[in-house]
Amino acid sequence: MKLLALDFDGVIADSAPEAFAVARRTFLELRPGAALGRADEARLYRAFLELMPLGNRAEDYGAALAAIDAGAALPDQAAYDAFRASLDRAWLRDYHKRFYAVRSALSDADRAAWLALLRPYPELVALLRRRAGSCSYAIATAKDRRSVAILLAEYAISDLFAPDAVLDKETGVTKTAHLEHLARRFGVDYPEMTFVDDKVNHLDSVAPLGVRCALAAWGYNGPREQEQARARGHLVCTLADAEAQLFGRGVGARAASACAERGLT
Repeated sequence: MKLLALDFDGVIADSAPEAFAVARRTFLELRPGAALGRADEARLYRAFLELMPLGNRAEDYGAALAAIDAGAALPDQAAYDAFRASLDRAWLRDYHKRFYAVRSALSDADRAAWLALLRPYPELVALLRRRAGSCSYAIATAKDRRSVAILLAEYAISDLFAPDAVLDKETGVTKTAHLEHLARRFGVDYPEMTFVDDKVNHLDSVAPLGVRCALAAWGYNGPREQEQARARGHLVCTLADAEAQLFGRGVGARAASACAERGLT
């Protein structure tokens, strides 16, 4: 492996609480009379998490909340895609634009509260630090670059990613576009790249390139998505076995010991 490309939300950051808070606020700004404005927040959050693996971009949060608000049952990707296609495209565009404005306003108004909604996965952060230098790192995300930069600094790992190796929603709509860009940027062949995402549909889209694909089982997916990933030949990694699966067995303990001696874990 010469290049490890990582999604951000659900891989590096446990960002579901922030996504839900911003998504709900955005939805109610666009549909102030919606029934979900009166829904039990804990129950709404659980329903939101169930649908998160089926979407890709900010407007998909709006589609998920629209489905919950309408009481639509979306048990699989096909059902979700059909429901999303039924929504007004102009409304989805408005939702996408408004979502990022709401996020920026939240982070500016109370940076500490915003950061509290976006904690990292500490085991993954420690792994990246231990294995720094063994391959190049990159980020391929639909998140905005501003938020990613703030959070990488907060997690104390911004030094691990070259500025032009952090690709956000402006680079392209699809993860395929991100990985094509990274292959050119780093001059590597696709089989020399590994892509880690928490959504099966993203892995499915890039697999034809020849990239090694790994599902982050610590993300927002559940048994349904993990079974799909295995059936399609993708790796399924937990935080406990990610180092061995991504970098090879027999190296993690030595790397961890060396880093512990330097105080880097």
